[in-house]
Amino acid sequence: MRHRLSVVIMLLVLTGTGSFAQQETDSIFIERALRQAPGGAGTLHFARLLMGRPYIAHTLEVNDEEQLVVNTRELDCTTLVENVVALTLCHEQKKMSFADFREVLQRIRYRGGVIDGYPSRLHYFTDWIIDNSRKGIVSEIQQKKAPFTSVQTVSVNYMSRHPQSYKALKAHPQYVSVIAGQEKLLTGQKFRFIPKSEIRNSKLLRSVIHDGDILAITTSKAGLDIAHLGFAVWRKDGLHLLNASQIHHKVVEEPMTFRKYLSKHPAHTGVRVIRLNN
Repeated sequence: MRHRLSVVIMLLVLTGTGSFAQQETDSIFIERALRQAPGGAGTLHFARLLMGRPYIAHTLEVNDEEQLVVNTRELDCTTLVENVVALTLCHEQKKMSFADFREVLQRIRYRGGVIDGYPSRLHYFTDWIIDNSRKGIVSEIQQKKAPFTSVQTVSVNYMSRHPQSYKALKAHPQYVSVIAGQEKLLTGQKFRFIPKSEIRNSKLLRSVIHDGDILAITTSKAGLDIAHLGFAVWRKDGLHLLNASQIHHKVVEEPMTFRKYLSKHPAHTGVRVIRLNN
């Protein structure tokens, strides 16, 4: 009996230690990345530090009640963008602690920077752009000339129509109407974007898309606004995408050009371009 109790206690200690070590791993990585970053380091510098990290979806859906989740060990396209933006802002503002990072990440991820249940998280990326533009963190590039020759009229309802696909909405059905209200506010808004036919290795495109810009891929899929996210990387052969890739199962700089990448996804219609404010 004493031996069995000792084993149980040991398992509890190891489980607790493992859980803490994961959080500690994040804090060690973040503080080291900020401490060692060269002056003027931007989004691409920090995004490349995360290359090779595994692609894992739904890493924010770990708590019954909405809490700030920090996970730089496993990333999807949205958490890659949010972590990189938070690291870049901390670096620019000379904030070096893990506590600083958490504060900035919360400000980016939640409406007005306030956690108030699951609906306070900025789920649709159009909502994320609007809210973070209000905060002065980003600006969306909107030009009434080439290559921004297409207009997206937002029509979102996917979350409210598929609540069974979201752990929090299944657990809290009262949130569905709140999400539906948010979708209604977004629906009908118009944004200029670059259609995929205009994505080419041209002087014009290089002038409007800069290294490290956030690329938000528009979609024809019903009920959604954005299909995927990543960062712009220019090479000699053209534009490439640094992203948390479901295809490659990790964070990569796509070996194929962005033009070719888009051509392989029929539902991808083009790209919206978002830039951090200096």
